[in-house]
Amino acid sequence: MLLAALVGAVACGEDGLDGLDGADGAPGMDGTDGTDGTDGTDGTDGTDGTDGNDGQDGRDAAPSGIFLNFVGVYETGVFDDGASEIVVFDATTNNVLVINANAGVVDVVDASDPSTPTLTTSLDPSADVTGFGVGGVNSVAVANGIAAVAVEADTSTDDGVIAFYQTSDNAFLGSVGVGALPDNVIFTPDGNTVLVANEGEVDIEAMVDPEGSVSIIDVSGGDFSALTATTLDFTAFNASEAALVEAGVRKIGNGPGFANTLSQDLEPEYIATNGELAWVTLQDNNALAIVDLATPAIVDVLPLGLKDYSIPGNEIDASDRDDRINIRNWPVFGMYQPDTIAHYVANGQPYLITANEGDARDDSGDESRLDDVTLDPTIFPDAATLQRDENLGRLEVSTLSSDPDGDGTAERIVSFGARSFSIWDGLTGELVFDSGNDLEVITARRLGTLGFNANNDENGFDSRSDAKGPEPEAVTTGVVNGRTYAFIGAERVGGVFVYDVTHPESPRFVQYVSRRDYALSDVEGMLSSAGDLGPESIAFVPAADSPTSEPLVIVGNEVSGTTSFWSITTP
Repeated sequence: MLLAALVGAVACGEDGLDGLDGADGAPGMDGTDGTDGTDGTDGTDGTDGTDGNDGQDGRDAAPSGIFLNFVGVYETGVFDDGASEIVVFDATTNNVLVINANAGVVDVVDASDPSTPTLTTSLDPSADVTGFGVGGVNSVAVANGIAAVAVEADTSTDDGVIAFYQTSDNAFLGSVGVGALPDNVIFTPDGNTVLVANEGEVDIEAMVDPEGSVSIIDVSGGDFSALTATTLDFTAFNASEAALVEAGVRKIGNGPGFANTLSQDLEPEYIATNGELAWVTLQDNNALAIVDLATPAIVDVLPLGLKDYSIPGNEIDASDRDDRINIRNWPVFGMYQPDTIAHYVANGQPYLITANEGDARDDSGDESRLDDVTLDPTIFPDAATLQRDENLGRLEVSTLSSDPDGDGTAERIVSFGARSFSIWDGLTGELVFDSGNDLEVITARRLGTLGFNANNDENGFDSRSDAKGPEPEAVTTGVVNGRTYAFIGAERVGGVFVYDVTHPESPRFVQYVSRRDYALSDVEGMLSSAGDLGPESIAFVPAADSPTSEPLVIVGNEVSGTTSFWSITTP
């Protein structure tokens, strides 16, 4: 701040005039900074924001579901001799073609009224195919009014034939040679090509082991009198045997003194196709073959791996001697070993559904009960407990797969089949979904101690728990109201399971139906009252092709010799 100037002077005598103002003083120095002020008080809260927009709808609304309702049955009256095995529906005639292995024919059943299906005639390849000794009929397929019938030779290791018939008048059209033991025949979706899985099953006594193969027959020309088949074998994979076995493909062999190649050991069982690729189950080998139909060539053999029954959700009942339903985890693996396979499309991608029946090759020496197997004591210190009859002792296991290093001591416990159905990626062969313990849990709740894990030729509680449980055998798919459903038949306990498989990663259980009377004391003696025993195949009929204008499910039951018809309704 500025200081005041000094003014005036001391004088003698009169006062002098006031002196002039002094000049301004020099500027003072700046003062020191003041202290900081205190913080202000908090401001008031802001107003609430507006509500956000609604989220998008979920992927699906709740499924509407379907119901299977029994309509009618065709009965042969033949017990446990394959009188009704493979069934297919011909939309051009409203007939169902049924493999009757007992009679060696294809029965033609009029299903124009499914409540009263009636046998009209039979196709008999033994009377129609000249110069060929017929050993039996194994499979039938139909498309565009043409039926293809798979016929094995009277010497099963010889090449078989496919016989063709016109369904409008059942006229025989011709036949063509294929591989040994044609076990399954299908048409491509356009009806122009026939595909055949030739099992090539070994005859141990005769020491003959034919190669398994896949035959492809072009029928687009319409002339069935001079057809030829292209038959593909697996010889190209012989050089890769060690790598494939290491990856998990089973080579079972024929026992001492009777060696075979991998291409002889691989045995095609069932086939599915989208018209571009075909997928072939190699059941005994726990593998899947992929066929490129354009080339044509077998392009891959994929191991299917093992199912771990020690994981929660994969529980099984493993004993027929524990007198109870005992579905629990065990230190056991199951080979998937699918029998039937079906193809469907979801979100533009091919998927496969398999019924994981399981199978032990006859006379191979591969099957044993666990109590006859030496378990590695370092891996199974509780072997004595596990091998009790009421635990795992009665379980049927593969000695080959349980002892992969062949030292005579089992390092793991591997059983036959997976007691489930599975969904696989059709391009990679990777497992997408497995039904886990569903089939046993559902039948336990429904049937209880009356019929749980019963056999297919006699009633009796728990008799198949030591083997393959309910033993899923048959599978097909169908679309109803825009949703895809799978229908799975259980060969031993009987009945059909229905699942919504529209989304392959998350199928939904819909229904379990069974006509079997589990209380009968004499199934064979009271066959007409027994219901359906041993479902072997299932056919789906869409509403557009159905004689009732409702979708149908048709089931061939080989033990009861019945063909049953079910209508599909929606709530």
